[in-house]
Amino acid sequence: MQTTLQRLWQETHDGESVRQRLFHVLRRSIIQMVLAPGQALSEKELADIFSVSRQPVREAFIRLSEAGLVEVKPQRGTYVVKISQRAVLEARFVREAVEVAVVKTAAEKGLETEVLTELHDLLARQRRCIEPNDNDRFYRLDETFHRTLSLGVKQQAAWKVIEEVRAQLDRVRYLSVPHSTPLERLVNQHASIVAAIEARDVSRAEQAMSLHLREILVSMPDLVRRFPDLFDVQENQTLIQEAIQ
Repeated sequence: MQTTLQRLWQETHDGESVRQRLFHVLRRSIIQMVLAPGQALSEKELADIFSVSRQPVREAFIRLSEAGLVEVKPQRGTYVVKISQRAVLEARFVREAVEVAVVKTAAEKGLETEVLTELHDLLARQRRCIEPNDNDRFYRLDETFHRTLSLGVKQQAAWKVIEEVRAQLDRVRYLSVPHSTPLERLVNQHASIVAAIEARDVSRAEQAMSLHLREILVSMPDLVRRFPDLFDVQENQTLIQEAIQ
């Protein structure tokens, strides 16, 4: 774990403050299951790993708590929150509403040539992730794909909303890629979205994005069965069925 955390630290931007770097590294570590759901976190241990004082670690814990990724229990410690199916479904609902609106605008008004070229480049790079099962690289390219769509229709605020709700989705998305959802399926869904936008077919673009963002409803039941220790088992299992209906 220590080696992985240090590697992630080196990958952050040197121009960022220590507080920002810590938050980004710890958030990414939780999403990628380096820090597992239910795991206790030590301010001192993390401060030692990153060679920083305990204050920025404490501040990162507060931000992660606000994002719903950790729970600070007075007199007991700080723990990585187990995955809440309800929180994931609520976040997915918000994300679908926003991103369907984004592709509707893209299909209605069209995208600049530079944006379409970038999207096709991202699709090509994503396809190169399939054969070697490069899930980490695909995950980053997937984020770039969706950000490019939002910024391509000049909706930076939309992307900020997506970023805010992504925290609850990303752990399931990251877990689903190697275990439940084939990379090729996700890339093909991205390609369908781009094709519908290029055809200026609003209905098809909306349907393609909705299908893509509902993929998590297909994968999560399987993941809950396979990795019960990662999820909040007290939640009602009918949540997903209700969401699908």
